[in-house]
Amino acid sequence: MYDHILVPTDGSDTAELAAGHALALSEAFDATIHVLGAVDVDGEAGPFDAGGVDEEFVAELEADAEAAVASAAESMGDRPVETAVVDGDPAEAIDDYAVENGVDLVVMGTHGRTGISRVLTGSTSARVVRESRVPVVTVRAVNGPPSTDYDDVLIPTDGSPAAEAAVDHGLSVADAFDATVHAVYVIDVSALAGGTGSSVAGAGGGGDVATGDLLDPLVESGEDATERVAGRAREAGLDATTDVVEGSPGSALLDYVDDSSVDFVTMGTHGHSGLDRVLLGSTTERLMRHSPVPVFSVRADESS
Repeated sequence: MYDHILVPTDGSDTAELAAGHALALSEAFDATIHVLGAVDVDGEAGPFDAGGVDEEFVAELEADAEAAVASAAESMGDRPVETAVVDGDPAEAIDDYAVENGVDLVVMGTHGRTGISRVLTGSTSARVVRESRVPVVTVRAVNGPPSTDYDDVLIPTDGSPAAEAAVDHGLSVADAFDATVHAVYVIDVSALAGGTGSSVAGAGGGGDVATGDLLDPLVESGEDATERVAGRAREAGLDATTDVVEGSPGSALLDYVDDSSVDFVTMGTHGHSGLDRVLLGSTTERLMRHSPVPVFSVRADESS
């Protein structure tokens, strides 16, 4: 499913962590790795002379990018690797390279260096997730080396097209690593309470429990949505579990990751709006910024 995996790098610790996950995925899918460095001269606050940016400053940027790319490529061992250093805005460069070179998946850190050699700032990774024409796996720096043994894969769902677009990817990763699939639906109790003027048990409001007229249909929808995912997983020969939880979507999913020892998350970038929303763009971005495990983001218009 993934023949070409792109790893943008700036040589930062987070980029190196992302490269480790890219290596694990490339081994699982027998994929070629592309290591990319970007030189963003216009975006740097470097020295200028009367004719524009100082040539020595540009040369320093290029040397830093080339060194970062070479180091990442060397870390891939005997995997097939292609390398490139390009000029321009990093987010645009990553997306353009991916499309022009037939990349199936981007794996990148959420934060990188600051200063003259920065590439993978938080704003860059967020832009790539929002704008990339191919799926993106983001990796956040955590204490200690992260595991690349994906034994438990979380697939949040709300039954929306965006959620369904992510299922194929989640199941492919789970199948490659023989992982258990966790299909989870979050009932957004803050939206439910806000829309009705009442509070919901577990939402921290201390009020009455929502009536069955409000909550029961959402629980039923969640059970249906998660069972569809779990059913597909079981058809593929994978173990699967389902859960319908209440809470703020971002917090509830992060709690589930911790409580269930999840190793990998695959989710859509947008989902339903209204009382049963879960996969809003803000939820995906919250997970990519705070999740201790990789987050695989899929847009609804991306082919699986």
